[in-house]
Amino acid sequence: MTSSRSLASAEDTEDFGRALAAELTRGDLVILDGPLGAGKTVLARGIAAGLGVQGPVTSPTYVIAREHPAGDGQLAMVHMDAYRLGAGPHALDELDALDLDTELTEAVVVVEWGEGLVERLADRHLLIRLRRDPDTDIRTAEWGWH
Repeated sequence: MTSSRSLASAEDTEDFGRALAAELTRGDLVILDGPLGAGKTVLARGIAAGLGVQGPVTSPTYVIAREHPAGDGQLAMVHMDAYRLGAGPHALDELDALDLDTELTEAVVVVEWGEGLVERLADRHLLIRLRRDPDTDIRTAEWGWH
């Protein structure tokens, strides 16, 4: 089942992430899909806030993955950007080198640009597609468990 929600502002996107975080548990894999500027990192920041992780959440594009430790009694989050991973068969080798399947036992893993690559890390994943209307700047989120 797929759900949909309109996100008129960055605050709406962060609030949506906080609400999603309440449904996430250790071992969940969340894949964020959408073009540049769709709000993937803003949504990840909202998820992190809802999980209660420590430290600021920024785009992991240049470091590929950042671990955000859990706050008091909360869940940790690994925030990854798969955009810079190589294409083709080498992408799987690079993904394996990150050892994210081990992280999944202890944290929620949120991956930007991961569709078609990271699904194999978990038995199920939450796919969230973000789209931005170029005329209104309003985003639409569609999501569902797969």
